[in-house]
Amino acid sequence: MTKSELCEHLGEITGTLNKKEAELIVNTIFDGIRDALAAGERVEIRGFGSFSIRERDARMARNPKTGESVNIDGKKVPFFKTGKELKELVDQ
Repeated sequence: MTKSELCEHLGEITGTLNKKEAELIVNTIFDGIRDALAAGERVEIRGFGSFSIRERDARMARNPKTGESVNIDGKKVPFFKTGKELKELVDQ
């Protein structure tokens, strides 16, 4: 499901929202999650899952083309952990 399909679905389910209003709601939710993660906060949606930031340490890697060793800096990456209810629903 794409973002536009999600907006359409939201409009269909409610019956009162037009596509523009549904898109505003979806964008607001995604922007809130994005802003919280950028601020280093954790976002938890009960029954769905939680978003957090994980830190990766700096490490040495090897360029597969040349075989040369390369330093990779540490970085922060977003991480999603599914909730128990979502895991069970998908597993059925």
